[in-house]
Amino acid sequence: MKTRVLLLEDDITLSETIVDFLEENNFEVVVAYNGEEASDIIYEQNFDLFLLDVNVPLIDGFELLKQKRECGVKTPAIYITSLNSIDSLEDGYKSGCDDYIRKPFVLKELLFRIETIIKRSFFHENSAKVKIDKNIEYDTESNLLFINSNKVQLNTKTSLLLKLFLQNQEQVLSHEKIYDTLWSYEESASENALRTYIKNLRKLIGKDKIVSIKKLGYRFSSK
Repeated sequence: MKTRVLLLEDDITLSETIVDFLEENNFEVVVAYNGEEASDIIYEQNFDLFLLDVNVPLIDGFELLKQKRECGVKTPAIYITSLNSIDSLEDGYKSGCDDYIRKPFVLKELLFRIETIIKRSFFHENSAKVKIDKNIEYDTESNLLFINSNKVQLNTKTSLLLKLFLQNQEQVLSHEKIYDTLWSYEESASENALRTYIKNLRKLIGKDKIVSIKKLGYRFSSK
């Protein structure tokens, strides 16, 4: 399955250049030309990476990512910008970005930065433990769930499912995206098995955390 990238860039020529290059390297790219358009797209679709120009119309890249982080969206993000002051760099990282690339840049450098970030498992966490609720934490290194400090060992597919939800909080994950994550090419994806994993997770972390979206998939809610 191709890595999905949202590109926010109002320079049409640069946008087309980046899209052509990434598509040649087996990425799927969705383009937005202003911050409001990008915000709507992020609400409706899920991505593996955000590539955000900072100085764009309506909502700038900093503010857009800050808003999405406050809503629980943890999709990794790289800023594309001509800004080069230390203050701008600090603002960018404070708003929740994972990396920064300054214009003008070499496309191969952009590809290297994207591939480096995509290889990571989790983002924006200073420790291995991710807080799910006031008394529930998940350790991304040991794959242990802690409920009231009691350890719960998850099976492999349930663990993969929980990680996927935590990496894409407040985003609708399609059945196909979940199938691709939980089952390898040699395995046959099972709707009944997925329902069982969902049911088991709900018992552990709460029914309200995993919302079923009819005909579309599921959404993990951190609220």
